[in-house]
Amino acid sequence: MTGRRFGITRAPALAVPGAAWVNAGAPLDLDTLRGKVVILDFWTAGCINCHHTQPVLAALEARFGADLAVIGIHSPKFPAERRRDTLDSAIARLNIRHPVLQDADRRLWHHYAVKAWPTLVVIDPRGRVVDSTAGEPDPKRLAALVAGLLGQEPAPLPPAPPAEIAPGGRFRFPAGLRRLPVPIGRATHVLADSGHHQIVLIDAAAAAEVARIGSGRPGPGDGPWGGANFDTPLGVGADATALWVADSGNHLLRRIDIASLTVTTVAGLGRRGPVLREPLPGPLAALASPQDVVGTGREVFIANAGTHQILAYDLAWGMVRPVAGNGAEGLRDGIGAEAVLAQPSGLDRGPDGTIAFVDAETSALRLLDGASGRVTTLAGQGLFDFGDRDGALAEGLMQHPEAVCFEAADRLLVADTYNGGLRRADLAAGTLATLDLTCRDPLCLPAGEPRGLAPIGDGRFLMAERAHHRLVAIDPRDGTATEFLS
Repeated sequence: MTGRRFGITRAPALAVPGAAWVNAGAPLDLDTLRGKVVILDFWTAGCINCHHTQPVLAALEARFGADLAVIGIHSPKFPAERRRDTLDSAIARLNIRHPVLQDADRRLWHHYAVKAWPTLVVIDPRGRVVDSTAGEPDPKRLAALVAGLLGQEPAPLPPAPPAEIAPGGRFRFPAGLRRLPVPIGRATHVLADSGHHQIVLIDAAAAAEVARIGSGRPGPGDGPWGGANFDTPLGVGADATALWVADSGNHLLRRIDIASLTVTTVAGLGRRGPVLREPLPGPLAALASPQDVVGTGREVFIANAGTHQILAYDLAWGMVRPVAGNGAEGLRDGIGAEAVLAQPSGLDRGPDGTIAFVDAETSALRLLDGASGRVTTLAGQGLFDFGDRDGALAEGLMQHPEAVCFEAADRLLVADTYNGGLRRADLAAGTLATLDLTCRDPLCLPAGEPRGLAPIGDGRFLMAERAHHRLVAIDPRDGTATEFLS
């Protein structure tokens, strides 16, 4: 995190012709906000560090009330983030209540000399830029700065206001999917229903919901599976005795015991953690926005997006160890800490034990040897190399993929989230191809940010469409897509 102090720089006007404002009745003007401290949050929808900033801003708003105005300046990195529907979906998922300006061409980004996501710019009550800080903010420092500008005594920040539970259909921003190795009653699959803060058991044969795990109230809290709490769970795994949950909003790894129907926390501190450098007992190993989990029988691998690492939880010893990634954000292959990752978001385990994963921020598909920690990139070229290009696997381009699933030992399906499609990576042929799907629904919806993938077991696959709040059945054999459950 770096900060710059200005002191006498007049803040550029929030003037972006034709730009959309969200959570605002009319465009805002800095002149009308004189007398308040203003924080401009330069962010983008897919950035995990931007997500971590939102609770800090919500707590500041609760602490300073009308004396503080927080304004989000959405500054897209990916082409899909320039679309209004992508922005609206992100604002709803992240529970952002302050006004947000969609600066699709990043004009204010340049006017304010911003270089990285997120960046917070602080404007004093006289309309002058007094601070610009890149990276996740230090809550105490930021609160003290605001208090000082308002002539107030520093005070502890209150907790961020609880997330609003918006009404909706059966699912709300469904995320990770996994086929159960052993059915639980009629249930054959498990889903992370992130917006409802619950885990859902699904009967794929009947296309029906079997049970929900969790109270639906966001927050921590173990106990019987009907009363336990989750916060934006994004990934799920399963073995013969338990379900595993990447409880992203709580920064926890949770275990759901199938026999006793209870939820327990096995790793994490309940707050965003730093880079993990050495093995630690689960209760001492702080996680950071885990996005997905997959088990091997002896370990549960964790896509720890907030620190750009893959970790592993040992079932016998209860220890969490770093497997790959050193905390830097980028694209570099290597063993263990030599490798550099960028927001790992989806995991799957192949027949030979190899783990495939997608790095969302480098739009990359990669392989991990769980024993050695060696990372090998199949597709993806860098933090700012993205697109929609088929052909040779090493030259193919995707846009912020967030899920992956083995179709066969040498074939992978990738949820190319921001491109809204499904890609097939053929490792034997060395190719990347887009599945040309024909919709069989009475009303065919446009692409809906695919976020979860799992085999049904009959040659078809289930895909969670985050933006449409539904599950879709995909048949790669005949190239069809049919709404499965919504």
